[in-house]
Amino acid sequence: MIPIQDTLVSDDVLEVQFVCNLSACHGNCCVEGDEGAPLEEDEIGIIEDYMDQIEPFMMPEGLEVVKKYGVFDYGMDGGYVTPLINDGACAFVYYEGETVLCAIEKAHREGLIDFPKPISCHLYPIRITTYEDYEAVNYHKWPICSSALKHGKTLGVAVYQMLKEPLIRKYGEAWYAALEQAAKSRENL
Repeated sequence: MIPIQDTLVSDDVLEVQFVCNLSACHGNCCVEGDEGAPLEEDEIGIIEDYMDQIEPFMMPEGLEVVKKYGVFDYGMDGGYVTPLINDGACAFVYYEGETVLCAIEKAHREGLIDFPKPISCHLYPIRITTYEDYEAVNYHKWPICSSALKHGKTLGVAVYQMLKEPLIRKYGEAWYAALEQAAKSRENL
């Protein structure tokens, strides 16, 4: 574990090579799993505020879930998560061919909203666990992402490098610079 500010970063974040490969996995991380993506409390209000811009990109089934239950549900640990369509796909998914994409991210890319997507989605395969005195920044290993491991190894890109933008979004430039320095120090050992 690498301590940076009020976080402990797992060695895997620096060592595991990983680059998402949508052409191979088709975005199934947004469909598989036991619950929706984790949401931070402030993200609920942001998504609610932007629903008019997000709705046009949502599938009818997802829109029905959100209209009936709202933009969040409760996860197994009591935290907030995105709601699911029939205990399967995230309510905010849509399809382009065989590939699953995010309606929130689509609204952002179209310049309609300034919120890229929930930070937990933006950071995946990193998962954050909050404790009283620190946050644990861990790599989440999931067989569904095996193509991303192969792709990352081919390209020689570590998890933290692929996720530079969302890590800076979450923790800031200085935090990321410290993480890069820790990675370089390890390479020189």
